[in-house]
Amino acid sequence: MTRYLIPVLCLVFSSFLTLAQNKTTRLADQAYEDQQYLLAIQKYEKAFSKVKVKSEKERIALRIADCYRLTNNTKKAEMAYKRLITSKAFNQHPKVLLYYADALRANADTARPEEKYKEAIKQYQAYAEKVPNDPRALDGIRSCELALEWLKSPSKHKISNLKKINTRESEFAPSYADKNYNSIIFTSSRESASGKEKDNWTGEDFSDLFLAKKDRKGDWATPAPADEEEILNTGANEGSPMFNSRFNILYFTRCPNESKTKSGCQIYKTTRAGTYTWSEAEMIPLSLDSTAPIGHPSVNADETILFFSADLPGGQGGKDIWMAKRKSKNEEFSHPVNVGEEINTTGDELFPFIRNDSMLYFASNGHPGVGGLDIFVSIKRDNKWGKPENLKWPISSPGDDFGIIFNPEAKEEGYFSSNRKGGRGKDDIYSFVVPPVFYSLAGTVKDDNTLQFIQGAKVQMVGSNGRTIDDLTDANGYYSYNKNQVLPNTTYELLVTAKDYFNEKKKTTTVGLERSTDLVLDFRLKPIPKKPVVLPEIRYDLAKWDLKPQYQDSLQGLIGILDANENLVIELASHTDARDSDERNDILSQKRAQSVVDYLILRGIDPDRLVAKGYGERVPRTLLKDITIDGIRFKAGTRLTESFIDSLKDVRSKEAAHQLNRRSEFSILRNDFIPKNKPVKPETAKIDIVTNPDEEAFVRISTNKDGSIEGECFVNGIAMGFTYNAADKGVTIAPAEALKLLKNGAITKEDFKGDAEKILANATITDRAVFTVKAIRIGKEIIEDIEFVVNYKSKYPLLFGGDILKQFGSFTIDKDNNRLIFK
Repeated sequence: MTRYLIPVLCLVFSSFLTLAQNKTTRLADQAYEDQQYLLAIQKYEKAFSKVKVKSEKERIALRIADCYRLTNNTKKAEMAYKRLITSKAFNQHPKVLLYYADALRANADTARPEEKYKEAIKQYQAYAEKVPNDPRALDGIRSCELALEWLKSPSKHKISNLKKINTRESEFAPSYADKNYNSIIFTSSRESASGKEKDNWTGEDFSDLFLAKKDRKGDWATPAPADEEEILNTGANEGSPMFNSRFNILYFTRCPNESKTKSGCQIYKTTRAGTYTWSEAEMIPLSLDSTAPIGHPSVNADETILFFSADLPGGQGGKDIWMAKRKSKNEEFSHPVNVGEEINTTGDELFPFIRNDSMLYFASNGHPGVGGLDIFVSIKRDNKWGKPENLKWPISSPGDDFGIIFNPEAKEEGYFSSNRKGGRGKDDIYSFVVPPVFYSLAGTVKDDNTLQFIQGAKVQMVGSNGRTIDDLTDANGYYSYNKNQVLPNTTYELLVTAKDYFNEKKKTTTVGLERSTDLVLDFRLKPIPKKPVVLPEIRYDLAKWDLKPQYQDSLQGLIGILDANENLVIELASHTDARDSDERNDILSQKRAQSVVDYLILRGIDPDRLVAKGYGERVPRTLLKDITIDGIRFKAGTRLTESFIDSLKDVRSKEAAHQLNRRSEFSILRNDFIPKNKPVKPETAKIDIVTNPDEEAFVRISTNKDGSIEGECFVNGIAMGFTYNAADKGVTIAPAEALKLLKNGAITKEDFKGDAEKILANATITDRAVFTVKAIRIGKEIIEDIEFVVNYKSKYPLLFGGDILKQFGSFTIDKDNNRLIFK
């Protein structure tokens, strides 16, 4: 077979020889010596069942294991050597340990390769103890250690099985067959091969050369025999083809199978006259020994150097890489020279391929590797071949990998052969390519408090090459830079900015990245804390409504607050003291409210953000803190009622108390106002007179068919509709409404119970999530620190149970007048 350059011996055996035990054993031994291992296995197995002597049984068992090894049936070889290990045959035959370890390493293409390699290391160590001077033990251990490393960090090659070319038999050793590199010529033992005899070494048909072409779409057509006249393909084994650079001369290997004659393998050449037409093949004389196994040719660009594999005298051990030179392609090649011990080992070196006249690729089982035959490359510098480097996984596998070729017009692209796990046949042809390396960079920008995406954030990418590129986040907070923007060997600094957030910077780099990589940088921006909104207090002279200059300055501060917080809606409440009639005080409070509203509107505040009310003398002031005015101190909690003021001892104290009652107060109603593009600025605004403050304690509601009621509330300042059902308990909220609170900043990740990262993953809220709301306001009533439960099945956006509404205080529901009244 041309793959292993095994000489062929064709003998005729008479059937009567198999009738006796000793004759059967002799026939098996003869087949073994003639390297007809498949035939030898059959006869050994037949003899084994009849042999009674233990030593002879062990010898035959060892021969069977060796036959499986030599036919590359690594799985059966592993089992056969394992049985010999169990029977302690290694005491007499230490190499059983070595070959068992080799089989384990070759079969490491399982789901758990680490186990195979670790067991192989144990067997190599056991062999090293028995045969300490054999370097193959340490080489085997080193191979296993390297294989474990390479499996974790493979090379950049991407490989694919040529399924339209490969069959259940063997296809291997491809070579490009045209100048456009759209066709290949390769070796195959498929059924359509012209040799009809079975190879007793492999059990396959003798191999032939086949051609395959790509169509216009790049798909492979069905392969066909490489010649139509049986000049190239004969009844012998033909294989390992290699064209010259002009694709008019084909070099290949032929192993004749003449009856009763032991013959080797030789290199032939033929001239191509057409796609399937060839001149008569000529043998290239390279050895005086016609039985020497010689093959696997590869020529340099001008055909003056021929590299090949052979087992010739003067080699390093097994089959070596040799070369023969000539001055011109019209002359004969000189006597072969071994390329040297840097490349050749005591194992086998096969299938050389010379690339660019300075890079020698070959297969070897003698150098440390992943499994059986691995593919190596040696680079020639200063007329010396350098130390071979393994191409690593995925080119080299636990199986046999060999026969690599490269497309001269591509950087890292070509074909090779392998019997690795997952193929179609015994040996298959694979394509390989190192894909171009591209990079991209993308990520999301989120609010660090709410974990919600930030739309419109500016992402600026500055490269170490001086290039700056900007992007804006979309509705999902996503930004991205493509392969044309993210370049190799470049370090990038990203700056993310957004309104009302602190800036954030991060770095990333493509320096040292050997594979295409989608870089990801996510950002979380911290909101700039909002300053506490301190609303001013406006006081008036007795019976006056005009603004004093010092309070105009206070209102300038209020205007600044409203400009900086465009979502705030405030209530303006104006009051008088009790020293006049109700009617006159109502008018006075109305004018006071009007003066403030006009002042604010004149300076650009949208009137829809102002709710102005005049209370007259009806709401005496309750002090929230200690206040000193005109040297008179009033304590927090004091309610400045008429009776309280009358109880004061002197006129000065009473006048100070009256002055505190003459005021305009501001309070924040909500923070969900949507600013207008062009706010209307009317000259006046309506001022409501509140004649009965107690009536302010009701909320307008509507009643549903199921008896539940609906109204409006404010959750942490956000206006929301609520549904009240006395039969329910607690607060449940639909996920959309909970997200609304998050996006408006009314709640943050800190308000959630449990792992907020999981609860708020992907800008959603998980079902049954629980968070705490600081305040709920209905009308003027407020409750604090209330737990909300997110409910995906809730039919109401926001549902209050009976226990929740009771926390606001005593209430009645007036369904006739659609009012919820707090007492």
